[in-house]
Amino acid sequence: MALGLGAAAAGTAHASIVERVVAVVGERPILLSDLRSRARPHLYRIALQTPNASQQAAAESEMFKELLNRMIEERLEEQAADKAHLTVSSEEVDNGIRQVAAQQKMSPKEVVSEAKREGLSEQDYRDEIRRQVLEGKLIQLRVRGRVRVTEQDARAAYTHWEKEVSTQSPVDVRILVLQIPQGSTPETARARQTLGEELSKRARGGEDFCDLVLSYSEDPTTKSTCGSRGAVPISMLYPELQEAARTLKPGETASPILFTDPMGNQAVLVVQLASAQPKLPPYEQVKDQMMERAFIEATERQRKLWLQELRHGVYVDVRL
Repeated sequence: MALGLGAAAAGTAHASIVERVVAVVGERPILLSDLRSRARPHLYRIALQTPNASQQAAAESEMFKELLNRMIEERLEEQAADKAHLTVSSEEVDNGIRQVAAQQKMSPKEVVSEAKREGLSEQDYRDEIRRQVLEGKLIQLRVRGRVRVTEQDARAAYTHWEKEVSTQSPVDVRILVLQIPQGSTPETARARQTLGEELSKRARGGEDFCDLVLSYSEDPTTKSTCGSRGAVPISMLYPELQEAARTLKPGETASPILFTDPMGNQAVLVVQLASAQPKLPPYEQVKDQMMERAFIEATERQRKLWLQELRHGVYVDVRL
């Protein structure tokens, strides 16, 4: 059903889809049309970022589930706001748009134009800002008082930051590829390994790695780029290459790697690190930032607990 929703929202389905209820919160329904309307900018970004059709369908399916859950949370927050007599004025919405514009270094008019480009009307976008402002007021009223942050929390936030950097920050590795054709004899494989060791030694001795790639590499797609496919998050590299990227300094060359890809093809890889991950400052230098990060993380945890409490007291029926 979620895949069908994606096709409908993207405007590719020709069949007529009958309106129906996809969730009920208390006595208030969430309609299919509401979900599809809110999904427009998300579908726009998925289409831009995911050209593969099957991956796009999977991303859309997951997005609809997450978006519906978010809309259920918003209904719960609206009920809590009504009980607390909280409202959001037009001026507060205007201020919220100005804040977004300042963060993105754009004018408010440009921010609204960008929202329209992604499929939202100006009123849709103002409604989104209103929901964000209302949630901020509720967090201040119901959640912030539950948040306590200690030195230990800040150090834990620093550890999380280290892990994020180690898996997400891009690195650029240069790879000289020596193919081992399928069905090769052990002698042929050993000869490729020996050549890899020789080329690695020459690179370590100061010979230009790019010249070696141009002369010896059997990967035609990277011969002209010094063996590089560009900077990518280290987590996207094969484990053998991740290990090399973490142990080498920029300009250093690793010992040859005997590599087997998922299809069973083998090659000897000579790897040089072109650029490394950023080095984090010591904890004491960023202690204040880590306290703030820990506070934000703790606030989000308490927000989720608060929403769970709200949900326990309200009838919620998901029909997607």
